[in-house]
Amino acid sequence: MADTTDTAHTAQAVGTPGTTDTRHPAWKVRSEAGLSVPFFEPGTAAEPSALLPPGAVTANPVDTTAVSEAQLRACVDRLAQSEAVDAVLVALVPTALASATGDDLTRALIPRGPACRIRTVVAVLLDQSVPAALLPSGDGRPVPAYADPLSAARALAHAAAHARRRDRLPGTVPELTGIDADTAAAVVATYLARHPEGGWLDPLACAKLLGSYGIPQLPWEWATDEDQAVAAAARLAGPDGRVVVKAHWPGLLHKSERGAIHLDLMNASQVRAAYRDLDTRFGDVLSRVVVQPLAERGTELVTGAVQDEVFGPRVLFGLGGTATELLGYRGARPVDLRGLEQLLLRLSRMACDLPRLAEAECNPVLARRGDHVRRPRTAGAVPRPQSPSAPDALTRPARSGRDGRPERKEKP
Repeated sequence: MADTTDTAHTAQAVGTPGTTDTRHPAWKVRSEAGLSVPFFEPGTAAEPSALLPPGAVTANPVDTTAVSEAQLRACVDRLAQSEAVDAVLVALVPTALASATGDDLTRALIPRGPACRIRTVVAVLLDQSVPAALLPSGDGRPVPAYADPLSAARALAHAAAHARRRDRLPGTVPELTGIDADTAAAVVATYLARHPEGGWLDPLACAKLLGSYGIPQLPWEWATDEDQAVAAAARLAGPDGRVVVKAHWPGLLHKSERGAIHLDLMNASQVRAAYRDLDTRFGDVLSRVVVQPLAERGTELVTGAVQDEVFGPRVLFGLGGTATELLGYRGARPVDLRGLEQLLLRLSRMACDLPRLAEAECNPVLARRGDHVRRPRTAGAVPRPQSPSAPDALTRPARSGRDGRPERKEKP
């Protein structure tokens, strides 16, 4: 880092390695931007002592003292050509010498040709009227200039992080089996043909949609009266005999908040009572109920997909409920990470294949050990009883916005 300070008639270094002067740009680079300011050993290729006036500090950060335009250019060129340097940050303050000679030190930052510098140069102009600007150059490589040292250091840090990301090996998209994109597209198209304004798919359509992408779900059945609910419970009850009964009507999303779900039902009489309760309280809107087995416990997660108007298809993944450790609580065994990976890959594929599927969400999802996941055997994530048997899915009509992308349809 080269630092030009207003020293007028003195040659005093305002920052050296290990300095505690928090006003110095080098301190901000180290402490707040996360970049390193390496020490230049005397005699190294990067060390520019022979180019600067007596009294200059060149150990890095470099304090040139008051210099001419030619001296500063030679110093910046030396640093920007060194293999020991990744980038050069130059903080300029107008000096008495520059004022007397008419030198414009800013010109020294502009490269004279493409071969004179191989490293990035960033300027800090403390008298600059705007936070950031570009200093034009003849070779088409303008020099970025900032009014604040910390802003310049942060910009360098972001550029370094971006370069590291670009240097990583590109990822691969695995081949997924059991994908039926045509059927999924037909599900969305059929719904929008019936509901041009868009809206939330019912559990049957959601189940068909997820099934088209091989996404695991708990078994479930519709019931329109208490006898059907009892018969469905008898067919679906798991080893412990427990089932769940949930109300359904168009637009119902958060069943627990509405008290529209009954858990831990163990026999026919409890199933009948649950159905009658839902019918009594929601009979004017209730269309039918969903019956499911009670899922085994596991780590609670949330997954989903959304069509973002700016960034396109996005996938949601995070911890849900009381979960705090995805790899397993202390004393517990890890969950089936391969099954979770498959779930996210398939949600991603669904979001990419179906641009008119505005949003889909599974919340919560239960992740367990693979050998404890029995429905289906090949995955480690299944919907929890409190959520629909398939995610809520919001569709939208294919109207184009001003930018040519489909307009977003909000939840009803």
